[in-house]
Amino acid sequence: MAQTSKTESAAQGAKPPFVIPQFTTKDYTSFFLAGALCCTVTHGGMTPIDVVKTRIQVDPSMAHLSLLSGGRRIVAQEGASALLTGFGPTAVGYLVQGGAKFAGYEFWKKQFVQIAGDQESAVKYRTAIYLGASSVAEFFADILLTPLEATRIRLVSERHYATGLMTGFARLAREEGLAGLYAGFLPILCKQIPYAIGQFTVNEFCHELAFRAMSEETKRSLSGSAKFGISLGSGIIAGFAAAILSQPADTLLSQINKGHGPDGSMPHRLKVLAQQAGFRGLFAGLGPRMIMTAGLVSGQFLLYGVIKDALGAPPGLEIHKENSAAKV
Repeated sequence: MAQTSKTESAAQGAKPPFVIPQFTTKDYTSFFLAGALCCTVTHGGMTPIDVVKTRIQVDPSMAHLSLLSGGRRIVAQEGASALLTGFGPTAVGYLVQGGAKFAGYEFWKKQFVQIAGDQESAVKYRTAIYLGASSVAEFFADILLTPLEATRIRLVSERHYATGLMTGFARLAREEGLAGLYAGFLPILCKQIPYAIGQFTVNEFCHELAFRAMSEETKRSLSGSAKFGISLGSGIIAGFAAAILSQPADTLLSQINKGHGPDGSMPHRLKVLAQQAGFRGLFAGLGPRMIMTAGLVSGQFLLYGVIKDALGAPPGLEIHKENSAAKV
C-alpha cells in the first residue's frame, strides 16, 4: 500500500512529456506560402524607400541627403516613376526568399529543439536555437535571393541599365555570367544573416518579455488589439535591430553590385571597400533604412500570422521562458 502511494506521488510530480509538433508537408507549404506573401508584399511596398536608400549608399553626391530630400531629388531629376525602379526583382526575389526563410526557420528551430532533447535544455539554450535556426534558414534562402538582388541593385544604381526584371537579369547573366549573378553572395550573407538574427531572435525575446509579466489568465483573456500591439511593437524593435546589425554589409553589397572596389577575392574587395568607406560611410543611409526595416519586419510578422491562420496552418514551436515549456 505504501509502495502504491509512493508510485502515485511520483507520477503526479513527474514532468509532462516533451511534445514537439510533427509538422506535415502541408504545414511547411503553408509556412512557405505565408512567408512568401508577407515578404513580397512588404518589400514590394517599400520599393520607393529602398530606391532612395540605395542611391544614398552608392551616389557620393547624395550621401549627405535625408530620405525625404533624397526622394525629392530623384523625383525632380528622373520623375516619380524612378522610385519604382527595381520593383520586379524586389517582388520576385523576396517572394522566394521570404518563403524559404520563414518555412526554414520553423523547420530548423524544430530540428535544434529535437537536438536539445528535453524542454529544460531547449529553454536554457533557446538563444542558440534562435540564432542557429535563423542563420541556417537565411543561408539557403539567400541562394535564391542573390541573383535577383544583384539585378535589383544594378537597375536602381545604373539608370537605363534595363527596362525591367527579365531584361536586367538577362543582361547581367549574359555579360557577367554566374560569377556576376553571385558576385554579391558573400556580402549578402553578411547582410542577411545578421538581419535574420535581429528579426527572429529579437522578436522572440520581445514577445517573451511581454508575456512573462502576465499571468496565465491575463494571457488567455488578451484582446485582439492587445495582441496586435504586442506583435507590432515586437516587430518594430526587431526591425531596428535587424537594420543596425546588417547596415555595414548592406552598404558593401550595394558597392559590390555597382562594380566598385579593387580586383581580387571577395574578402579582399570587402576589406578594401570597408576601409575606404570608414565607420561613418558604412552606416550611410542607416536612418532611412531603420524606418524601412521597422515597417518591413513588423508588417511581415503581422501578415505572416494572418495568412497562416487563413491557411489553417498550426502555430510555430515556442520555447519562451515565461512558462519554461515548449508550447505547440
